[in-house]
Amino acid sequence: MRVQRRRLVAGLGIGLITASTAAFAQSLGKRVHRIGWLVTGDPTSYRFSLAAFRDGLRSLNYVEGQNIVIEYRWAEGSVDRLGTNGARAAMAATAVIPIVTAGAGDLLSAGLVASLARPGGNLTGFPVVFPETAVKQLEVIKQLLPRSQKGAVLWLGPGNSFVDLQRKFAEEAAATLRLALTWHAADHLPELEAALERIPTSQAEFLVVLSTPFFFTYRQRITAFAAQAKLPAAYTLSEFVDDGGLISYGANIPDTYRRAAGYIDKILKGARPADLPVELPATFELVINMKTARGLGIALPQSVLLRASRVIE
Repeated sequence: MRVQRRRLVAGLGIGLITASTAAFAQSLGKRVHRIGWLVTGDPTSYRFSLAAFRDGLRSLNYVEGQNIVIEYRWAEGSVDRLGTNGARAAMAATAVIPIVTAGAGDLLSAGLVASLARPGGNLTGFPVVFPETAVKQLEVIKQLLPRSQKGAVLWLGPGNSFVDLQRKFAEEAAATLRLALTWHAADHLPELEAALERIPTSQAEFLVVLSTPFFFTYRQRITAFAAQAKLPAAYTLSEFVDDGGLISYGANIPDTYRRAAGYIDKILKGARPADLPVELPATFELVINMKTARGLGIALPQSVLLRASRVIE
């Protein structure tokens, strides 16, 4: 039987979903869509996002093993295995196959779409990470530790326009808040371990972890370090807090995976990514881990607790 395939790539920036949706006729005569999933992490680090993605598909009557097949590819923390970041890797691989991103960085400033309303190419999706969130991380830490003067920042390192913007915004905020920052770069596991060894020698009173797919993948290692070093730490994504981090401020990543399933459904029914607007987060969440706060001996101000979207006891 001859198989005719239409592929779709759903890309994730914080990981990369490549959903290769190929419609083909099985031997049983059913129409099945093949979805490719490509992320920078592993099944453990992406467990929440994958569960949300599957839930989104099920809500639209796509059942894995019945009318969809998902092919999983995991970079397991090595961004080099993608060749570049997720969305760029997908676009470099094809200019024809539809791409849907979820949990991505700023697609517009990265030049991956022509505009938010009309992406114009074969990529659209749901960004969640923006350089400006570094400002909020520092503001929240200053509210928790009003007497703090010196902090450490874990970042990817120079040379990436998005990451460079993160640093620019963070340094401007630090100047306003009268904070001195030391910067510790890492984009591979040996560099991360070296950075974590250096941070305690920097006399930092807190830690800020900027958002990258690499740190997201190794978040359990980072949160364990912060607990051991007795460093209050602020993150962008709530998954860090679920895994023992103190506090996060940012968009909800699993929600974008759930919404990405809706765009995949529309594309399978004939829509083009060029015509599907890039959708920004509707809300940002402040998430706090009270167990971690108690372990650090931090009494959280009532003003911060009242703003929290979720408190983990």
